Amino acid sequence: MTSKPLLVLGLMSGTSADGIDVALARFSGASPQLNAKLLRHTSFNFPPALRKEILRVAEQQPISAGELSQMNFRLGHIYADAALAACKKFKVAPSRINLIGNHGQTIFHQGQPVSYFGRSTASTLQIGEGSAIAARTGITTVSDFRPADMALGGQGAPLVPYVDYLLYRHPKLGRVSLNLGGIANITVIPANAKPSQVFAFDTGPANMLIDALVQRFTHGRQRFDKDARLAQSGRAIPALLNELMKDAYLKLAPPKSTGREYYGRTYVQKVLALGRRHHAKPADLIRAATIFTALSVVDALHRFVLSKDKIHQLIVSGGGARNPLILAQLSAALPYIEVAPSSHLGVPEDAKEAFAFALLAYETFHQRPANLPSATGARGPAILGKISYAPPG
Repeated sequence: MTSKPLLVLGLMSGTSADGIDVALARFSGASPQLNAKLLRHTSFNFPPALRKEILRVAEQQPISAGELSQMNFRLGHIYADAALAACKKFKVAPSRINLIGNHGQTIFHQGQPVSYFGRSTASTLQIGEGSAIAARTGITTVSDFRPADMALGGQGAPLVPYVDYLLYRHPKLGRVSLNLGGIANITVIPANAKPSQVFAFDTGPANMLIDALVQRFTHGRQRFDKDARLAQSGRAIPALLNELMKDAYLKLAPPKSTGREYYGRTYVQKVLALGRRHHAKPADLIRAATIFTALSVVDALHRFVLSKDKIHQLIVSGGGARNPLILAQLSAALPYIEVAPSSHLGVPEDAKEAFAFALLAYETFHQRPANLPSATGARGPAILGKISYAPPG
């Protein structure tokens, strides 16, 4: 425990498994006088073969216990490599870093309990062994953030709302923080909100569905639709979009969370079948998936938010914040709400989640709870994560 500022590295790899984002941040104090500053950020790709295996396992394809154990440790070493490479790039000696917060790689998330061996059970699994990171880097590491919330009946997601609240709470403006990662999620922060008034949930797919279609149609030559070029070359098919908007997940009331288990390979196959039925060309289908991402967010706002709270700003982060078609659709569909990238409020779009897990690690290190029960559905506050201490000496 220390009252001095701490330098913390946050590591984040999302459901798209497209790489590791690293953020270097400096923190001091405690809420409501928490001082948080993002200093630098960067990213590294996963080795292609390992990424392919991560996605295969996350699609619930078979893996042995031994292989899963190996993947957990291998990822730990890869996260450690990313942390050390980031230190080198930032010209900061690892010995100056006080703490690492590593989200890990989600390979399974079941937020809602289902029957398992006679008892209703919810569970989540993020891998990337924290002890391996701490040993390789010499830096105490906090990892595996979600289970503590789930142990209290929460969905273990979303966790970033705690950070959104600290960053974006405003005395007069109602704000929604929208993260467009593999999955799209929102944090609703009413004007002058207390923590108990903040709520958050996953709205549906974002880059996960678009990227899967792009990779399929380009035979792997493109991993994502840069500047929405493919989508913008496609034609609009309203009937196809209407079918997508009937997705049952959109109607579920929050708290709710989702992932590759729902919007993965099986869902992509359903979308491809829809495309065939509506005679959609590849660019048409990518366009429909892109607009579906935006309109599913709009649907969530109208269905669950705007009837209760006055919202002035939508603050967008994540890879999807660079998609001009998504942003244009959001602006057109929400004419009375300012749509702004998170960089306008101090945290670049690509760094937001890595920065968030640096901050969550800082709170864990100080034995402070950092879930928002109003967002996750937990019975109460939880101190998140597991601490792997750096080797002595």
